[in-house]
Order: sequence, then structure tokens, then C-alpha cells
Amino acid sequence: MIAMLNFAGLVLATIFSAAVAVVCNWLLLQVTFHLMQPAAARKTPTQTLLVRRTLQLARAFAPNR
Repeated sequence: MIAMLNFAGLVLATIFSAAVAVVCNWLLLQVTFHLMQPAAARKTPTQTLLVRRTLQLARAFAPNR
């Protein structure tokens, strides 16, 4: 009887620790995505102007069809 109680306690502790690990992993993933957001490329007026000028240069040197 005591062996079954020990085994049940071990099973419950394993299930609990697995659930805690999943929750911690999910939280760390959310924090990672939150911290990565400012590093995303944003369109600034300078970037937009640079892209526009680059496109104009590419069109100017492209062969006419």
C-alpha cells in the first residue's frame, strides 16, 4: 500500500513539474517576443526615402522593354 502511495506521489509530482515547465516555457516565449518587437524594422521617413530613391535608380538603369 505504501509503495502505491509513493508511486502515486511520484506521478503527481511529475505531472505538476511538467505543467510548471510548460507554463514557464510559454512565459519565456512571450517575453522573448515582447522584447523582439522594438527590433522590428519600422518604416521611417529616411528609410522610405532611401527605398524610393533606390527604386528610381534601378528603374533608370533598367533596360527599356
